Amino acid sequence: MHFSTFTPEQAVPKIKQYCAYQERCHAEVRDKLYSFGLRKSEVEEIISSLITENYLNEERFAIHFAGGKFRMKQWGKIKIKQALKFKQVSDYCIRKALKEIDSREYEKTFQKLATQKLKTLKSERNVFIKKRKLQDFLLQKGFENEMIREAVNNL
Repeated sequence: MHFSTFTPEQAVPKIKQYCAYQERCHAEVRDKLYSFGLRKSEVEEIISSLITENYLNEERFAIHFAGGKFRMKQWGKIKIKQALKFKQVSDYCIRKALKEIDSREYEKTFQKLATQKLKTLKSERNVFIKKRKLQDFLLQKGFENEMIREAVNNL
């Protein structure tokens, strides 16, 4: 991060633009404000006003983040949850965000990924290795153990 010093008055329009560009989590905004050389009290005051003016909304951020990672990267709920935790999003907002993911779409995406992965394993003769590779792939994508176990057992 490049450090430059701004007064709170200079920082506010910049951080509002930063928040308006795309949804942000509190931790990202806090880090950005600290990179402006602001003190803790100034940072907390600005964060508070951003929340009041609806520039910053952790629940909205979590829902956008989860939906985007699911649709674009086809991540499972476990991987999404870990990424949101890493961004210091509250458990409440994480639960809200995961509930927003359509269960039929989730199941459909899981099946599609499993089918695609199996196609790449056509030449694998050893069924145990094939199951293991499918399992590892779906775990890496962040899907739940129950779903994976079922898919692997149905091979």
